[in-house]
Amino acid sequence: MPSFDIVSEIDSHEVTNAIDQANKEVSTRFDFKGSNACFEQQDDSVLMKAESTFQLQQMLPILYAKMGKRGIDIGSLESGKIQDTGKTAQQTITLKQGLSSDFAKKVVKLIKDKKLKVQAAINGDKVRVTGKKRDDLQEVIQMLRAEELEQPLQFNNFRD
Repeated sequence: MPSFDIVSEIDSHEVTNAIDQANKEVSTRFDFKGSNACFEQQDDSVLMKAESTFQLQQMLPILYAKMGKRGIDIGSLESGKIQDTGKTAQQTITLKQGLSSDFAKKVVKLIKDKKLKVQAAINGDKVRVTGKKRDDLQEVIQMLRAEELEQPLQFNNFRD
């Protein structure tokens, strides 16, 4: 029986490349000359540092543009609160990966509500969809792409 997996993943190598490009642009821009503004990659987040809140607000679109050019969906980035300590300001951008159990249940419910001839099962941080026909699976993919979900989805491991 044909099947595929619904996942939400971010390529960490592309994130590293996007952060490097964003750091390069910040270091060469005139309005950031002489400041210690930078992006730092952490495990599952990006830390932005600058001298003022205004500079952080200017850095965020740079990061979004570089991530977008690298094929990383902006919907998988979540901005944290700005922490202003007087001399420096910091903001954490969290990278959302994997499907939470609540979100996976929502995806399964969407598939079942459409009454398509497929079965959807939650496997850890992904949802496996199986069906008798390949066309039914493609219908599920089209339906999920048309929905406005809060987290970007990828479809992989397609098997006949």
